[in-house]
Amino acid sequence: MDALDDLDQRVSGCRACPRLVDWREEVARTKRAAFADQTYWGRPVPGFGPPDARLLIIGLAPAAHGGNRTGRMFTGDRSGDVLYQALYDVGLASQPTSVAVDDGLELYGVRVTAPVHCAPPDNKPTPGERETCRPWLVQELRLLRPTVRAVVVLGGFGWQATLPALAEAGWRVPRPRPAFGHGVRIGIDGSDGGVGIDGSVGGGGPEGLELFGCFHVSQRNTFTGKLTPAMLREVLSTAARAAGLGK
Repeated sequence: MDALDDLDQRVSGCRACPRLVDWREEVARTKRAAFADQTYWGRPVPGFGPPDARLLIIGLAPAAHGGNRTGRMFTGDRSGDVLYQALYDVGLASQPTSVAVDDGLELYGVRVTAPVHCAPPDNKPTPGERETCRPWLVQELRLLRPTVRAVVVLGGFGWQATLPALAEAGWRVPRPRPAFGHGVRIGIDGSDGGVGIDGSVGGGGPEGLELFGCFHVSQRNTFTGKLTPAMLREVLSTAARAAGLGK
C-alpha cells in the first residue's frame, strides 16, 4: 500500500465532525427512493485518481446521494455528470460517465478531492467543519507535491480552504491572498524547504504550481448557465497544459 492509499483509508474512517457524521449516516439509512435497493457508503469520501497526478481538482464536499452513496468523489450525481464529461472531452478521463466505483473509470494524470470529505446537510459545510477537515487536504497536497503542477478549485468555498492548505503544505501563497473568480489563474511559488508529512522541515520543497479558479459544477450553476460546458472545458484544458498534460 502506498502513502496515498493509506491516507485515503484513514480519511474514510474519520469521525471528527459530529454533525456531519450524523447526517451522512442518517442519509445512508433512509436513502432516496430511487436507490432504496443500494447499500450506501455513508462514510467520508477520499480523493480519487492516480498517486502521481499532475493536476488536482478540488471541489466542495460529497453529495448526499452521490459520493455519500457510491464512495467516490463526484460519482452518481448531476455535478459529477458535468465534471467527468468535461474531463473526458479534454482527454483526461477514460469515459464520460462516473456512476459507481467499479464502472472502469480512469483519470489520466488527474486527481479529484474536496476540502470536506463528508456529505453536509443542504450541501453546506460550516467554516468550522472545513477547518477541521483541512489537515487531510494538507497531507494530500504534501503527498502529491513531487508531481502536482496545477490545481483547479471549484467554487469560492473550496478556494478559501485551498489557499491556507497550500501554504501549510509548503507553497508560498501570495499576500494578500488572491480572491476567487472564474478563470482566475495564480502562480504559486514553491518553498525552499517544505514540511514533510512526518513534520520534518527542510529539503525537498515543492515545485511551483498554477492555481485556477472555476465556478462549481453545481446544478444551480450549470442549470442557469453560470457555468457552461465550454467554460469548464476551457479551464480544464488550460490547467492541463499548465500541468504538462494533454495536447
